[in-house]
Amino acid sequence: MGENVNMAAARNHIGRPNFASEIGIDTPERRDALTRISGMIEQQSLEVIRVGFVDTNGIVRVRPIEARHFLQAAANGVPFTTALLAMDSGNFIVQNVFAADGGFGRASMGGAGDMLAMPDPSTFQVLPWAERTGFILSDLYLKDGLRCPLDPRRLMQEACSRLAKQGYAFVSGIEIEAHIFKVTDPRTALRDCTQPSTPPDVEALRHGFQHLSDMAVDGLDGILTVLRRAIRSVGLPLRTLEVEWGPGQIEITLDPITGIAAADAAVLLRSTIKQTCQRLGLLASFMARPGLPNVFSCGWHLHQSLAAIGDEANCFAASDDVLSQTGRRYVGGLLRHACAGTAFTNPTVNGYKRLNGTPLSPKRATWSVDNKGAMLRVMGGAGDPTVHIENRVGDPAANPYLYMASQSLAGLDGIAHQLPAGDPSPNPCDELAAERLPVTLSEAVDQTAASSFFRSAFGDEYIDHFVALKRHEIGRYEAYVTDWEHKEYFELI
Repeated sequence: MGENVNMAAARNHIGRPNFASEIGIDTPERRDALTRISGMIEQQSLEVIRVGFVDTNGIVRVRPIEARHFLQAAANGVPFTTALLAMDSGNFIVQNVFAADGGFGRASMGGAGDMLAMPDPSTFQVLPWAERTGFILSDLYLKDGLRCPLDPRRLMQEACSRLAKQGYAFVSGIEIEAHIFKVTDPRTALRDCTQPSTPPDVEALRHGFQHLSDMAVDGLDGILTVLRRAIRSVGLPLRTLEVEWGPGQIEITLDPITGIAAADAAVLLRSTIKQTCQRLGLLASFMARPGLPNVFSCGWHLHQSLAAIGDEANCFAASDDVLSQTGRRYVGGLLRHACAGTAFTNPTVNGYKRLNGTPLSPKRATWSVDNKGAMLRVMGGAGDPTVHIENRVGDPAANPYLYMASQSLAGLDGIAHQLPAGDPSPNPCDELAAERLPVTLSEAVDQTAASSFFRSAFGDEYIDHFVALKRHEIGRYEAYVTDWEHKEYFELI
């Protein structure tokens, strides 16, 4: 009988038996956390758990597993093909994934074989919009037991570890914008199911360009109330959810969050908004500048500071200056590496249509005190214990792990090498001597590829992977004949 039970277990196993123990993460603390999750699954009669990870493009990839298999999946890992890491933003595979090394240069990633996603218990949430469904984020491991070098979450975890060795913890407040539209035609006819697919036809829920007016807020109160409840239900510390400038445009802010949890929160926030809206026949988009008439561009402003490990004091606060010496040097690092890091803060072709197309977006690597024309805006001042830096350049579609890791490591480099920030500019839009930010994704990626700092910070392997994906995306864009070109040249010449 015992032998038959063992054979049945072997046939039904997920992942690699006892992989968590094999790679050294099967700690008492993790087992206790998984036991608590198992109790929640049973108590709430959950049926499905979506086990996910985030790829380089910022896309959440999930495998839904039956809830009764969750503990086994947490111990053994959930398999995902390595080919997912070879896909650009349009899900086009950019390399020969069937090669012995999968095009990655590693035998353990060859043949489009499996890697294993190990669920992180700290990220588990019940999804209120999906029936009896849970969600959990994971860390990626290769079948040889090594952490996957191309897992963006690993980079943010390592950035947090480097900060911790210097006595710091990264603190981030998320301020991100999006659009919500009513879908009038989903465009799901087979002729529209191209790669990428034809976008749905949409219309605004109400008129825009009434920033923060009471009528605009009340006009969108129905959907905002639903979103507000969904965001709170998944444990996110919602601060504000409000109407922004253009038609259908909203802004969401969260309370400050420390470390890797801040990036995890950004991932969950975008999924919560998009999936809740999808269930209501709406489309939520974090595209920076949609190709629609009369819409306004969206950004992601990243608020950041460092807290001292131990007493949690704000390391940027000073009694006699707008920023402490640590804060100024952190700004110096952000300025020094701004251009090379733009591909991480603004990783889409479309994002540069926002940066170039509106005077409200920063164009140069500048800093100022409470001036929204600067790339870096210091909020607060002398004697303010909440003083922090707001980076206003970011794209809402940015990968949260890469955005935050690149910022924190650039700032840490400024501290380590005592990089000067100079004086804050009272007129940042007039600082023509300041370094100009890249104006295209192609220019940004070239600067990232040539950056010795980011190659050291993230490793050559990751930078080469990131650059290859982005250049493939750029190549598809540059080969596409736009409406502008057709109008400009077709009849004329």
